Amino acid sequence: MLTLIAFIVTIGILVTIHEYGHFQAARWCDVRVLRFSVGFGKPLWEKTFGKDNTEFVLAAIPFGGFVKMLDERELKSESESSPEVAQINYSEAELQHAFNRQSVWKRIAIVSAGPAANLLLAIVLYWCLFMWGVTGIRPIIGAVAENSPAAQASLKAGEIIQKIAGKPVQSWQDARWILLEQSLENKTVEIEAINNNNELFQHTLSFEGADHDADIDILKKIGLEMVKPNIPAVIGEILPDSAAEKAGFMANDKILQVDGIGISDWEQVVNIIKDNPNKKLLFEIEREQKVLRIASTPEAVKEGNQTIGRMGAAVKLDKKELDKLLIESSYSPFSSLQKAIVKTWDTSLFSLKMLVKMVTGDVSLKSIGGPVTIATFAGESATLGIKTFLGFLALLSISIGVLNLLPIPVLDGGHLMYYMAEILKGSPVSEQTMLIGQKIGFVLLGLLMTIAIFNDFNRLISG
Repeated sequence: MLTLIAFIVTIGILVTIHEYGHFQAARWCDVRVLRFSVGFGKPLWEKTFGKDNTEFVLAAIPFGGFVKMLDERELKSESESSPEVAQINYSEAELQHAFNRQSVWKRIAIVSAGPAANLLLAIVLYWCLFMWGVTGIRPIIGAVAENSPAAQASLKAGEIIQKIAGKPVQSWQDARWILLEQSLENKTVEIEAINNNNELFQHTLSFEGADHDADIDILKKIGLEMVKPNIPAVIGEILPDSAAEKAGFMANDKILQVDGIGISDWEQVVNIIKDNPNKKLLFEIEREQKVLRIASTPEAVKEGNQTIGRMGAAVKLDKKELDKLLIESSYSPFSSLQKAIVKTWDTSLFSLKMLVKMVTGDVSLKSIGGPVTIATFAGESATLGIKTFLGFLALLSISIGVLNLLPIPVLDGGHLMYYMAEILKGSPVSEQTMLIGQKIGFVLLGLLMTIAIFNDFNRLISG
């Protein structure tokens, strides 16, 4: 239910902002707006108001929306397709407010306003987040996978990353983003790190062989892991009706052994339970200075394409240990605005580069996600708190803004392409050319949606 609500809220906000960009620009350019619709299909709510008697509609299918402006070409098309339907007659004075009668520069402004509104929303969201404060994880290297690019670059556990490609790194979020950017542009990258003795090291990391797959984290590709706090094997919470509750476990129980294996931390307990679904395990625990033995069978649950064991017991976290790994950064309003603009610009360029790499085959088409992927991430970000959800909203708003600027007919970028051609040739593109372009655009969009939906189902099946 949370995923569904988060998805509807996400799409509703982004579509409304996008269409409002078109609507407001049309009003500024003195173009009459006939309908402002969020969603498609059967209207759930509609109301007419404003100086142009604009019809505002909330429709049943939330996958998009549109702003319908007065346009003589559409009136002609409607008349030809439905001659039995009486058409509204507009006076010459009213037709002066038609979209098609505006200068090419006004039409460019109106069409560009939708994607611009999405990018502006991202800037506002990032601005608020940077002022509010961003929590990150200190870029301390945990484990380094053997024979990985990170190991070949001589990166070692315990080192703290200072700079990547000359850019300062404050958190693992910064490190992941810069590495992702660099992997698209370069074959190697310079990493500056210090060890516990404050000795400075320069590492040259190679991206050779690291293909771009949306399902794999860039850190895993290069063989790096974030440092993990040493969490004692102490239970903090027992879930109702779980295997742990049925076996008699209680909060504050300290796990000493599992099937005779000595336990050093909570991760070891988790791994043993995961590897033994439906298998009876003997736990030795310490409770109120007494050693007890409890037998319990982990429940078998599906996780992706694997069956794992689960007990339903949560760890007791030591906040002080976690705080050592966290860093909180907040900025002044002016600095936050600067960082928000740079963040939006960098993310937009990165999105474009990814799209180009997909076309050239350098990036896997698995990176494309559809409605299910969006809904999943919307739900997950919502469960992680308002800051994470706003960050996701900003990222998706940038994606929508960039996607709509692509020179594909039927998208805003396709219309801008026609207007650029009109400026160069001195006259509008013919209706026949626009009709052919529209058909090509629908085919391309259909292909894109097919790939996205296929990836969605593939992720659902494979986990």
